[in-house]
Amino acid sequence: MYYLLSMLSTTDLGLSISTLVTMLGIFWFNAREISFNACLSQMFFIQLFAVMESSVLLAMAFDRFVAISNPLRYASILTDLKIAQIGVGIITRGTLILTPMVVLLKRLSYCRSHVLHHSYCFHPDVMKLSCTDTRINSAVGLTALITTAGVDSIFILLSYLLIIKTVLSIASPEERKKAFSTCISHIGAVAIFYIPLISLSFVHRFGQRAPPYVHTLIANAYLLLPPVMNPIIYSVKTKQIRRAVLKVLHPSATKN
Repeated sequence: MYYLLSMLSTTDLGLSISTLVTMLGIFWFNAREISFNACLSQMFFIQLFAVMESSVLLAMAFDRFVAISNPLRYASILTDLKIAQIGVGIITRGTLILTPMVVLLKRLSYCRSHVLHHSYCFHPDVMKLSCTDTRINSAVGLTALITTAGVDSIFILLSYLLIIKTVLSIASPEERKKAFSTCISHIGAVAIFYIPLISLSFVHRFGQRAPPYVHTLIANAYLLLPPVMNPIIYSVKTKQIRRAVLKVLHPSATKN
């Protein structure tokens, strides 16, 4: 669980760092220009860390399922090697899926306004600036979304259906409550990641008449909420993490 938590925090940091330079440049120095290649690089890393976060949340759902349904074999199923393989698979998957999106954007001609609506480069936003046919780009982007967040969300839901089935088979109400409580943090992390992501996708595809500030608000929430809320959620619900945070903030209190 702690390996997966460290992977989740790494993806959150990656999302924050990917947008930090341009967002601070806009709000602090009114720097509103970015080169095309830098924009594509930022877009790739933002999408990569988003895909990685979705994959990590899926791995954490599997972790919770194994911990609840087969606790005696937990350590033998999720070994250090298995976690390392999951990490490599997550990075490889994201890179292979997102590389075609960047390559296809480079072949387009951009003759319209070069003004982006967000404080960072986002695939649908960049694609709309092109004056050439973008149907292939749109199809590739939609396919990437479905094969990553779409597939991951389905398997996360399936994992929780199996978890609920396992927990309901436990006779003791106290043990049921204890089993469900181990999943609350993960459910919160899933919600604050997928709700803004789904909202942003719907706004870009079906909300052309929505005011521009709606697009900007949802786009910023999509990248800011998970890095801000995940540490709070897991610090509150995980005793060991809460104890470590208190030790850093109040070392004298923990000694007493």
